[in-house]
Amino acid sequence: MQFKYTFPAVRGIQAGKEYYISMVPLKLLPRLFPTEEDIVLPEYRAQRKINEARIPEIKKYILNNLDNYVFSALSASIDGNFEFISFNNSNVGELHIDMDSVFLINDGQHRKAAIEEALKENQELGNETISIVFFKDMGLERSQQMFTDLNKHAVKTSNSLSTLYDSRDEIAKATKEIIDSIPFLKRYTDKERDILGKNSSKLFTLTTLYKANQRILHSSECTHEDTIFLKNYWSNVCKNIFEWNELMKKEITKKDLKENYIITLAITIQAFGKLGRIFYDDNTIDLVQTLKGLNNINWSRNEEDWIGIIIREDGRVITSEEAITMTSKKIEDLLNITKKKEKKHERNDRVAKQKN
Repeated sequence: MQFKYTFPAVRGIQAGKEYYISMVPLKLLPRLFPTEEDIVLPEYRAQRKINEARIPEIKKYILNNLDNYVFSALSASIDGNFEFISFNNSNVGELHIDMDSVFLINDGQHRKAAIEEALKENQELGNETISIVFFKDMGLERSQQMFTDLNKHAVKTSNSLSTLYDSRDEIAKATKEIIDSIPFLKRYTDKERDILGKNSSKLFTLTTLYKANQRILHSSECTHEDTIFLKNYWSNVCKNIFEWNELMKKEITKKDLKENYIITLAITIQAFGKLGRIFYDDNTIDLVQTLKGLNNINWSRNEEDWIGIIIREDGRVITSEEAITMTSKKIEDLLNITKKKEKKHERNDRVAKQKN
């Protein structure tokens, strides 16, 4: 007598071949899908090698969102004997699979591995289900081709669009709120693309501003008070950059702004993120008064202040973390923030000495 797995299933047809969709309890995944040994060469595997670094992130997503996590289906090939038994000659029925069959994942190995790790910490997840699309295994070459076909045409969602649709990330929500509340940012921020084309009507991307806010807060959390601070900070930045206001009044073109000034560069926006951290950490510095000084800064690409910091001698933009830090420091110096902090420390030292 041959023991079998029995799955309620729905039958479909693709490329003239049958496939089956079934809902499988999460606790069965470790039993159904063996892990291919690390020693198996890539050409003899039906899948890429698991990227272990991705597992904790996906596991955390599951455990932190037990009430609303969501996963797409796994795809797997059945290497062994199976039979679909239809109910009343329909496409609904049961899939009977010999227990000595081998299941090979064609798509979803990282989801499966993360689910297994999450089950170790929360066994109650075991009775929840995930859909699996089963295909008949037709050899290693076909399995490898299935993996290629399933992943070849997948288009990664842009970071900006992911941020736009993310309702869990507090900084993402704050960033969207800030953009919508400041007319200049609302008009010139692209909420879908990560890279702006030469003729784009926008100047910034949502993900650029999101990353700048991460630099300001240095945390994944963003309280209501943090959102108020961020709104105030970016509002005053926008208010005090002369060229941005010229653009709003159509006294300068976007083309001129992009080609001749550093103030639309993503790296400059990140520098503003580092600058904002100074005000966030030290509320004794007058944000409103200090940022008025932005009006007096020459943002021209040809300005000597920026050569070697954010612009190379040949005119090309420097895109490095060091350039962000140096640009932020230069803006800090031009706003005399360093001197203000030094004077404040001098006053504090004098007061301390007087008390002693």
